[in-house]
Amino acid sequence: MSQNETETLTQHALLVAWGLFGQCIGLIRKITVVTLHQKTVTHRPQTKVLEFFLATLGGLAHLKDLSKGAHPLDQDQAVAIAWDQSGWADHSGVSRCLKALTASEAKQIADVLDEVSWPILDREVMLALVQHGELVYDGDLTGRPVSNTSTSYPGAAYGHMGDAVRFGYQAVMVSLHSPTYGRVWLSAQPQPGDTVSCTQAEALILAAEAKTGLRPHRRTEQLTGRLKGVVTRRATAARRREDSQQALHKAQEQLPQTVAQLATCRTALAEVEADYRTRQRPERPYSRLGKLRHQLAVLERRQARLEKTIPRLQKQLTFRQAQLAKSQAEEQLLSQRLERFKAENVANVFPIRAVFRLDAGFGTRENVALLIELGYEVYTKPYSEWLLARLKRQVNAQTVWTQVGGNAEMITWEGRQLKDFPYPLDIALQRFQTGDTQRHSALIHFGDDLVTSDLSGWFHCYNARQTIEAGIKEGKQVFQMHHLKVRSQSALYLQEQFAVFAANFVRWAAHWLATQCHQLPNGWRLSERPNVKEQVQVGAHTSAWVSWQEQGCLLRFTDHSVFAGRSLQVKNVWACQLALPFREKAKN
Repeated sequence: MSQNETETLTQHALLVAWGLFGQCIGLIRKITVVTLHQKTVTHRPQTKVLEFFLATLGGLAHLKDLSKGAHPLDQDQAVAIAWDQSGWADHSGVSRCLKALTASEAKQIADVLDEVSWPILDREVMLALVQHGELVYDGDLTGRPVSNTSTSYPGAAYGHMGDAVRFGYQAVMVSLHSPTYGRVWLSAQPQPGDTVSCTQAEALILAAEAKTGLRPHRRTEQLTGRLKGVVTRRATAARRREDSQQALHKAQEQLPQTVAQLATCRTALAEVEADYRTRQRPERPYSRLGKLRHQLAVLERRQARLEKTIPRLQKQLTFRQAQLAKSQAEEQLLSQRLERFKAENVANVFPIRAVFRLDAGFGTRENVALLIELGYEVYTKPYSEWLLARLKRQVNAQTVWTQVGGNAEMITWEGRQLKDFPYPLDIALQRFQTGDTQRHSALIHFGDDLVTSDLSGWFHCYNARQTIEAGIKEGKQVFQMHHLKVRSQSALYLQEQFAVFAANFVRWAAHWLATQCHQLPNGWRLSERPNVKEQVQVGAHTSAWVSWQEQGCLLRFTDHSVFAGRSLQVKNVWACQLALPFREKAKN
């Protein structure tokens, strides 16, 4: 960084401060040494990658805003100095660099983001465990729509995004409740637009565990009991399949025999009828002719019955074979899961208590059972009409409801064992009055929390997952994730990683600035809610004079800035108390 006392004017004050923070945590140095296959003409490809991050960090809606904005970022030399670069490339060069980026290169850059994040993340994990005794995760799926007529977005597909079917992508996201920063994003994985929540629950859990390096004790006892029930059902299904197979085989053997007997009977009947006519003998019920007619009728009815029975038995056999195959697949899945979970428990020397909160889109029976077996305290809603209809049928005029919110009431069932679910659940039915309409929804809980004795606590605990919904909204509106700035698969992946990292970065930097800048705006000081929107949309686009110093810089906001009269003494030093090596312990 240039060291002189000359003041430089910047139009992006906070981006200068954030550049010094980026140097402190090693972000800039680590990205500049990532190996990229593209050649350097005027600017290194690593510089263009950093510039792409700044476009996200500064909340630019379009890549061209780097060069075509009211105050072009690529012309701001103070920002370049703060980010330890000689200058910035034109937006077209950044676009070409991103288009040429390979998947492995994008993954290397994402790994750098993880590497610089882990000291802060591990510290927050330690604080959460010390202060609250648990980690609280939230997961969700959010849409990234593009133009319905576009043909240049690879892997885009139609799917439900918000309240409509749109063309684009989905992002599978998971966050951790942080004692210091309120919310820390752990993972965001782009998926095709037709991806649905119910297929992504396990991916969310594994992503969270991979980032924190910690996991709860797997509930192998419950899983063993479930597996025994599946083995019993599989044995029953096998017997039923065998019964259907034998019945079908018997019917298939009888039909040709009956057809042959019919042919013989008809021939004999014709001969006897001719003899009776010739001899003019009367036909009596127990005469030879009468017995043959009766035998023929019996055989015809048998043939008709067999012709109806065989297709029915074939259909029954197909159904029972499918049931058996389903039971066998479930048994194999659960057997493999049990062995894996036993091994994970042996290797897990530091099991933790962890809570996972998910919305109804993830709340299928299999997903809820998996979360339970993985060892989590589960808070969710049931998927679709799995439970809601049957719960509403149990309500009558004498039902006593408990007020839990401004317009919300609840009734509960503790430890309810359902016929179609392997484990007992705490279940609640909620009703809301919105105008003249009364709406209902259900809640599910499994774990040690005594939720049925504190309905208001249960209601507010689950609804606290709005923190991830607020984070998704922040990503779209502040970091402009409703505008996809790139179109190649690798660059789309990188933009997703940069967006969640930027949200974390601003919070970390706000806490860092609050410890050294006494004139920091009050709204930025609260680390859990540091007014990210104002920092990005205003602070990162306001003017200031920059005086470079030996260990940082002095930012003096100009008279044209909304923060006129304030000065920030920013030092490029940062200390982070490292946590105990939980991550390494969990992986051993």
